[in-house]
Amino acid sequence: MPEEKAPTRILLADDHALVRRGVRLILDGEPDLEVVAEAGDGAEAIAMARDHTVDLAVLDVAMPRLTGLQAARELSALQPHLRILMLTMYDNEQYFFEALKAGACGYVLKSVADRDLLDACRAAMRGESFLYPGAVTALIRNYLDRTRSGEEIPGRILTAREEEVLKLVAEGHSSKEIAETLFISVKTVQRHRANLLHKLGLKDRLELTRYAIRAGLIEP
Repeated sequence: MPEEKAPTRILLADDHALVRRGVRLILDGEPDLEVVAEAGDGAEAIAMARDHTVDLAVLDVAMPRLTGLQAARELSALQPHLRILMLTMYDNEQYFFEALKAGACGYVLKSVADRDLLDACRAAMRGESFLYPGAVTALIRNYLDRTRSGEEIPGRILTAREEEVLKLVAEGHSSKEIAETLFISVKTVQRHRANLLHKLGLKDRLELTRYAIRAGLIEP
């Protein structure tokens, strides 16, 4: 008799406990899937991935401290074999492309998670990508519309680390707290902060916060 395969070990990260509970019910109801760790933000997700053996991370895009996209970049660097899915309420081509660049292999809308999430998890573990139905058509159409109208597709202004520091500064964290969250020195945090102000042509924390809101790093 063939040996039964162990279930896929999942790390689930979302800053809303009710959403986590609902998603966990969907996942734990399947014999081949098991949530072994939960996190309430991106930084906690990284810590959980260090402390638990996981095969798949399901990350909300918008979370405090570190977003799901930022956490995905860190996790991809730390554990290249870890599969990552983004779970989001945003039907947004920018987030989608950022998710792919961050190392995610799938993008699932929360509004249809009960329909798509299980398929996405299994596709990820087979080494395949998962897009919600209609995503590719919409993304290609949007991209073509923007290029036809002469709009430049913006390049990346900030490095991944600068973006992480910006988000935490905008959320009101001290240099010491940022250093602890990102596992870097206070001096390095201060250098990144100075670079941000210079690169973006901004004066202070308030202007950095406004920029972070416009960039979608924090919610207004």
